[in-house]
Amino acid sequence: MSRKHRNMAPTYIIIMVLMAICFSCNQVKPKEEKTNTVNQIQQLTAKDILGNPEYLAISYGGYRQKSREQQPTLAQLKEDMKILHAMGIRMLRTYNVQLPHASNVLKAISELKRDNPKFEMYVMLGAWIDCKNAWTGQEPDHNVESEANAAEIERAVALVNRYPDIVKVLAVGNEAMVKWATSYYVQPSVILKWVNHLQALKRSGELPKELWITSSDDFASWGGGSPEYHTPDLEALVKAVDYISMHTYPYHNTHYNPEFWNLKEDQAHLGKKEKVEAAMLSALNFAKKQYDSVANYMKSVGVNKPIHIGETGWASVSDGFYGPKGSRATDEYKQALYYRHMREWTQEAGISCFYFEAFNEPWKDAHNNKGSENHFGLFTVEGMAKYAIWDLVDKGTFKGLGRNGHPIEKTFDGDLERMLETVLVPPSAVEASTHN
Repeated sequence: MSRKHRNMAPTYIIIMVLMAICFSCNQVKPKEEKTNTVNQIQQLTAKDILGNPEYLAISYGGYRQKSREQQPTLAQLKEDMKILHAMGIRMLRTYNVQLPHASNVLKAISELKRDNPKFEMYVMLGAWIDCKNAWTGQEPDHNVESEANAAEIERAVALVNRYPDIVKVLAVGNEAMVKWATSYYVQPSVILKWVNHLQALKRSGELPKELWITSSDDFASWGGGSPEYHTPDLEALVKAVDYISMHTYPYHNTHYNPEFWNLKEDQAHLGKKEKVEAAMLSALNFAKKQYDSVANYMKSVGVNKPIHIGETGWASVSDGFYGPKGSRATDEYKQALYYRHMREWTQEAGISCFYFEAFNEPWKDAHNNKGSENHFGLFTVEGMAKYAIWDLVDKGTFKGLGRNGHPIEKTFDGDLERMLETVLVPPSAVEASTHN
């Protein structure tokens, strides 16, 4: 070896060692980044997720048949999870743990996460609460709770502990306190009892301390409506929950409280689309007022907690109160406007909105295909994307995804004019008074 080469040898060796170290670091770094990403996902809590515009929420039922006896398969649930994930949904709401549906949803998400650590989906798990004799044919006793409630809570606790990385919220009851739920409603004392029980389990370490406990109920049940709801038990409940999950439905109120909905005299000169768009802005303002009414009650009892929207939505088909012979509230165009208005308002305001709902569920009014309860989904049962999310189809969001063996395509074959032909203008105040 020449002197020149001998003098270069140490330098050469140093360079080679440094290159090897750098190569080794580059090989390890992606793994470290991946691990950090997974850890970050696992550590997210309800406090991080709720109100975060990057974590869109939706209400989900995967039922595709006219009876809940026909449970969706695990493969079908995974199919739905992939569709929702593609459109940016990261938080689902389920309603009960009596049936296999919720536990299977959690299993589906868990398996998707196992196969792809970057797959991210969380759940607000609902535990159904009834009064004594609910759904039995006997007279419901609204002052006594069902004997089945304790087992429902026990099942929910078990699922939270089995899937703590997925379940971030546990909701005690669904519209369980509102008095128009005549088949099953309970007094606030029942919900308070179970919320306190679950909070005690958190303190004792039998539930994750980061889990948020709430009840998901109509705005009136949270003190935003009639003073008859303003009871000491409700006040105690507001103080016991980690946040308030309230429901607001301008859609149903187009029939029951239509003053906000019916067109005013000064709107008579507007064109068809302008009239509809004005009505949908009124619907948005109606929802905002109900939200504010709950906030005002909460503050009146000395509480300052987050309030999120546990449920709100707009049906696309109705042959009843909300259809052509009723309030004329129902079509895909109005549904799309409501969906967009609610998303824009809540995201800007830091409010989570569990929009109702992801997919149509035909079991809800099994004897009437055109019953509005069957048609709140942003997708049809077959997986057709309604007008509210046509833009996502255009963007290729659902490329390679499908439901029931069908690719995700637009309703009305994407024909905007044909869709607009189905749109009806809300009644004028004069029409409504004459009709009534």
